[in-house]
Amino acid sequence: MKKILLIIFCCFLLTPILINARECPAPANAPPLYIVHCGQDASCPCEISDFFSMLARIFNFIVYSIATPLAVIMITIGAIMILISAGNPNLAGMGKKMLWISAIGLVLVFCSWLIINFILTALGYNGAWNVL
Repeated sequence: MKKILLIIFCCFLLTPILINARECPAPANAPPLYIVHCGQDASCPCEISDFFSMLARIFNFIVYSIATPLAVIMITIGAIMILISAGNPNLAGMGKKMLWISAIGLVLVFCSWLIINFILTALGYNGAWNVL
């Protein structure tokens, strides 16, 4: 039951960010806080490049706004656990495990760019999916 409530809470928390669409074309000085910027009127239909641009925005949001701060927090907590272990091998082991898992997760998150780039290149997409 707690997991369902957590998922519902996260959905409500992220909904304003994910639904914030603007009219196409977006103003030149507008910050990239919107996900979908096309299809708002008939003069600006959505194209396949807009889909990849949307995926890039979602990827950047997940990597830079969620995964990186969470990994930094977990590395800090793991380091504090090692510091305050005072000879307790269980606490030091748990802190070391948190450090390793956080570091591996951070490496995987940043290597995901390589994986996505490889897949899109293999599919034949030559656009700049990573440039917003």
